[in-house]
Amino acid sequence: MSAASIVVLGIAFGLAVGALFALLIRAAMDRGAAVLDLQADALPDGALAVLAALTQPALVVDGSNAVLKATPEALAVGLTDGRVLLHGEVQRVIDQARSEGAPKQADLQLSRAPAGPHTLVVTAHAAPIDVTRVLLVIDDRSESVRLDAMRRDFVANTSHELKTPIGAVSLLAEALDSAADDPEQVRRFAARLSTEATRLGTLVQQIIEFSRVQGADPLDAAEEVPLDDVLRAAVERTRVAADARDVGVVIGKRSGLWALGDRAMLTTAVQNLVANAIAFSPPKGHVGVGLRTRDGIVEIAVSDQGIGIAEDDLDRVFERFYRTDQARSRQTGGTGLGLSIVKHIAENHGGSVRVWSRLSRGSTFTIRLPETPAPASARPRREKERA
Repeated sequence: MSAASIVVLGIAFGLAVGALFALLIRAAMDRGAAVLDLQADALPDGALAVLAALTQPALVVDGSNAVLKATPEALAVGLTDGRVLLHGEVQRVIDQARSEGAPKQADLQLSRAPAGPHTLVVTAHAAPIDVTRVLLVIDDRSESVRLDAMRRDFVANTSHELKTPIGAVSLLAEALDSAADDPEQVRRFAARLSTEATRLGTLVQQIIEFSRVQGADPLDAAEEVPLDDVLRAAVERTRVAADARDVGVVIGKRSGLWALGDRAMLTTAVQNLVANAIAFSPPKGHVGVGLRTRDGIVEIAVSDQGIGIAEDDLDRVFERFYRTDQARSRQTGGTGLGLSIVKHIAENHGGSVRVWSRLSRGSTFTIRLPETPAPASARPRREKERA
């Protein structure tokens, strides 16, 4: 037999052996899967029915804590990979329920995959099915805990913010009393008192507005809103402030664009952006307000030529009570709530808000909303405006 023939036979033999090993491995995997299926099928009908009905993370484990059956939610939150439990804290609750033969529960904080929150706050309920198998149900309280923390934070921040103008009003009232015989001092303190009273009134009004937009769902009783009218109403409300600072506000040509939602809320959102642009613009500066549509999304843009925002602050400007420049905010009467209100209104309408800014070059805030067709009664008007 030639050397070439020997080589060919060797290759053929190797391929045959490889194929045999592949078949054996596949058969072993199939047997393993069949064993898991048999274990799951061996569960009492009641346990399977409970798992099928649950929309919470839940699973059943055997005596070695191998997962026999799990709901999709249990995999989604990182409780298991489908075969084993991924958290020792959960295993301890299960082991305790199994050893004592009675239901057990525990409040836990579990780390989870990067796709979601870094920590899950849960209550784990473990109940024995028989001597070895245990049913585990997870009550995910992460969102309620987060909302409670937000409420506590909001109350604390609000209390802190109110102390400043209230304290200033009190001190200025005392100063007025002590300067009663000095008309010049009285006028000076009275002017400062008026400024602080205005600031306090603005803060209280924005706190009320913020609470309203947090709890309201404008899409429950939504209507078609003409956005051109929203822009003009918002600009008109800021006209006095613009004139006082000698800032020009320019609105783009009518677009005939509409959105679905609450007209008053949308006007408030645009008004807050325009007021913010005016407050941080230099005298003789200009603020531009415009509308456009792209791929079914309406964009309301408010641009200024003001002081701009540092890059490190861009991710935080929509936080409650956050101010990029504390000293400048005191001068302009800023409360730190205006942009938070804009964000909530945009998100409540199924949209979002974005910001572009450069120091000393200005900023552009853009509200993005789903576009809705103009109602039939407004279509002739829209066609005429576009002509």
